[in-house]
Amino acid sequence: MEDTLDELIKALILGIIQGITEFLPISSTAHLVITPWIFGWSGVLNSLSFDIAVHVGTLFSLLYCFWRDWIDILFKDRKMLGYLIIGTVPAVVAGLAFHDLIESSLRHPLIIVFTLVTVGVLMLISEKVSKRKRDSITISDAIIIGIAQAIALIPGVSRSGITITAGLFKGLKRDYAAKFSFLLSTPAIAGAATFDFYKSLNFGYSYDYSIFLIGLISAAITGVIAIKFLLNFLKKYPLNLFIYYRWVLAGVIFLLYSFRS
Repeated sequence: MEDTLDELIKALILGIIQGITEFLPISSTAHLVITPWIFGWSGVLNSLSFDIAVHVGTLFSLLYCFWRDWIDILFKDRKMLGYLIIGTVPAVVAGLAFHDLIESSLRHPLIIVFTLVTVGVLMLISEKVSKRKRDSITISDAIIIGIAQAIALIPGVSRSGITITAGLFKGLKRDYAAKFSFLLSTPAIAGAATFDFYKSLNFGYSYDYSIFLIGLISAAITGVIAIKFLLNFLKKYPLNLFIYYRWVLAGVIFLLYSFRS
């Protein structure tokens, strides 16, 4: 009983971390890889089934926050639908081509340190040079932001971080770049969860449904909070807070890795 309760608490913690970090520009993958590594957690919490659960949770967050937008896009705004399809293609191609490489070789702590720092620098530059005047998307915006989303498959990059940064480089307003980033991430997260679920069926992965459900619900609730927070935050403030956090996190991970090596 104690072991089960312990696993449920860990699932709750990781679900909360996923919900917050999936949408804030600080990299969910970095946190989900590093947290079990730091505390020595293993088993179902490091499994593909739990990864599916928390991603489904964040998908629910997106649908809850943007269901009106999606109804409008699907039935009225065909131009935006086209832009989202165009923007999704690079991530689909990269995900299918490099999925095994990403899962097996790119989840190393030092790679995460490098991407946390590097993307933080890009975020800072984008804040300095962006004119932040536009609140509409063009086809070139969709292509560039879509390529950025594909790069976000590398652990430590952050989907929202790199896509918002790309939007800023293209001259979009911060909050509009974030909204387009969230809309663009919806099919990507749905596709990734579906792909991993299909993979789990083929390889016969087992499921602990109580842990699955705790991770899903906690990720969904905190994801909604994170989305609403970031959209409101970016109306008034730059990305600097998240940039500094990324650099501090990178330093902590590097120090821990050095001590453990």
